[in-house]
Amino acid sequence: MIKNRLVILGGGESGTGAAILGVAKGYETFVSDLGAIQDLYKAELTAHGIPFEELQHTPELILNADLVVKSPGIPDKAPIIKSLIHEGVQIISEIEFAGRYTNAKTICITGSNGKTTTTLLTYDMLRRAGLKVGLAGNIGKSFARQVAEEDYDYYVLEISSFQLDGMFDFRANIAILTNITPDHLDRYNYEMQNYTDSKFRIVQNQTDEDFFIYNDDDPLIEAELAKRSLPAMKLPFSLAHPLSTGGWLEGDKMKLNVYNNIFDMTILELALQGKHNVNNSMAAGISGMVLKLRKDDIRECLSDFQGVEHRLERFMRVHEIEFINDSKATNVNSVWYALESMSTKVIWLVGGIDKGNDYTQLYDLVKEKVKAIVCIGVDNSKIKEAFKNFGVDIVETRSMEEAVRSSYFLAAKGDSVLLSPACASFDLFKNYEDRGRQFKEAVRNL
Repeated sequence: MIKNRLVILGGGESGTGAAILGVAKGYETFVSDLGAIQDLYKAELTAHGIPFEELQHTPELILNADLVVKSPGIPDKAPIIKSLIHEGVQIISEIEFAGRYTNAKTICITGSNGKTTTTLLTYDMLRRAGLKVGLAGNIGKSFARQVAEEDYDYYVLEISSFQLDGMFDFRANIAILTNITPDHLDRYNYEMQNYTDSKFRIVQNQTDEDFFIYNDDDPLIEAELAKRSLPAMKLPFSLAHPLSTGGWLEGDKMKLNVYNNIFDMTILELALQGKHNVNNSMAAGISGMVLKLRKDDIRECLSDFQGVEHRLERFMRVHEIEFINDSKATNVNSVWYALESMSTKVIWLVGGIDKGNDYTQLYDLVKEKVKAIVCIGVDNSKIKEAFKNFGVDIVETRSMEEAVRSSYFLAAKGDSVLLSPACASFDLFKNYEDRGRQFKEAVRNL
């Protein structure tokens, strides 16, 4: 193979995986990270003979690329990206790059909320059914690494809007869109249509042999489908009305119909409770029906799945106060689902880096369920302004330990303390996982 120059921007799991695949496919490969690269990944790059730099982007080593694979966390407005665009260099995501080197079937999940749960449910279902399946995308080992080192027949991929933005020829055999609500609008010029267009890239390149599973109760999805002609077989799911194909509720019974083959179980049997989790279970179940999995495998997965860390994780009770870790709730809609599922009074831990949040959609739930708000962030002014007239205590804190201790003193027996931040974590924490783990550690120390 002629050695083209491949430059990877970002030396984390995604970038290192892409570099390993690049070398395996004969590219002259170079990794550049404006931040520090973890020792684990530096050791891997060195072992594969891949040159890299950290704490800088050297233009002379980057702008001569034939192809660039960009970390999804790097915005298009970054100076090095602007320079590459000016030079006419093709910039793609790691998902796009890996997809060029596998013939495996792909089940791809995106959405503002629920995509991690739906992804893990779907992966667990395929694994239980005995299929050779990999889990990748925005979760687990990178897709590119697995394409280079594994031999899977199927991949279940959680794909963010940032990853979708760098995907052009990639094709999802089964595409799942859980919902579309305002999120990451700072990356989309605060234009909801730009964000919606990004999410709908999940169906680009689909053919009439493919499947599109989507939330039929979502008005933004409904409006967008009215504008588009999609060749894939459409399989909607709904909590609000019956459907002829896809998934719906009849009383407390969840029904799925694919290929005129009916599956049903009561929602009381589902391992994951709450309306949002019925949606997630239906989406995963429909994908299982598309793949003609045994109904017993689908039922077993949906009835005993263990859930997702940092997503409405009922962690611990301390003196009859329940502490719930929902650190993964990085937007307002996720918080809406969390508050809607609460049956007790709530001490709400909220804050971080605001992504253009509109808190008005939470007003009714906050009035009904929240007895105190504990802010945890560098700048809490927008949260304080939004809820200043609600007659609830609002406390500002600057560390997770302080936030948990404050919430404990504000709570009474029978209350719940809910970490559901509605914001990104990067002001005080490495990521939402770090935020969630610090929360749990602080609760243990009470």
